[in-house]
Amino acid sequence: MPGKRRRQAAAPMVAEDELLLLQSQALAEEEAAKRKREMLTRFLQDKLAKEKCNSTLNLHKLNTQWRVVLRETKDKELRQDIEILSQTFERVMDCKDSVIKSLATDLEEAEEQHAQALRSHLHNVDRLLQLQRCRLMCLEEGYNAQLEALKTEFEAERYKEGEEQASTDCPVLVLSPLMAWSGLLQLPSVSSSPVFSPGGPSLSSTSKKAAACGMWHWLQSRITLRVTMRPR
Repeated sequence: MPGKRRRQAAAPMVAEDELLLLQSQALAEEEAAKRKREMLTRFLQDKLAKEKCNSTLNLHKLNTQWRVVLRETKDKELRQDIEILSQTFERVMDCKDSVIKSLATDLEEAEEQHAQALRSHLHNVDRLLQLQRCRLMCLEEGYNAQLEALKTEFEAERYKEGEEQASTDCPVLVLSPLMAWSGLLQLPSVSSSPVFSPGGPSLSSTSKKAAACGMWHWLQSRITLRVTMRPR
């Protein structure tokens, strides 16, 4: 009987120990799992940080390499553009040089033509002046010839009128052309000769003016008649 009681008393203790052992094992397993999860989480976090750092570094490298590629491509394009622009500029400069040369040639020719035209104009002006001087000399000679003819005609008419008036015993005025032009008139003395000399006594001022006016009107009428009858 006492042995059975001891056995019965030892059975609950073993069950409790087993339960405690199971609980301790469960706690240990749970702690181990927790530690494992923490380690895994820490590992993953470290790996994530490393991946972020590596991705940032790789992105930087990619950007750098892409920029290099873009620079090379842009460099080629710019070099081609510069070459095209330089060729275009050279062509434009050649065209402008040719235009400048042609304009300079045209300017030289225009200057030569201007100088030649100026020389021709001056020569023509000199010839016209010479012709005008010759014309004026011819006109002056014609005028002097007509004046001499008028003087001669006037002298002839004066002597004729003097002879006619001397034959009728009437006093006449004999006027010299030179005295008529100078405005000096003198009364001829009455004598028995048919021609009266102009050296007689002086007339009054009224007689001088009347004689001068008559002489002047007669000269004007004769000159006008000669000019109108002159052949053109």
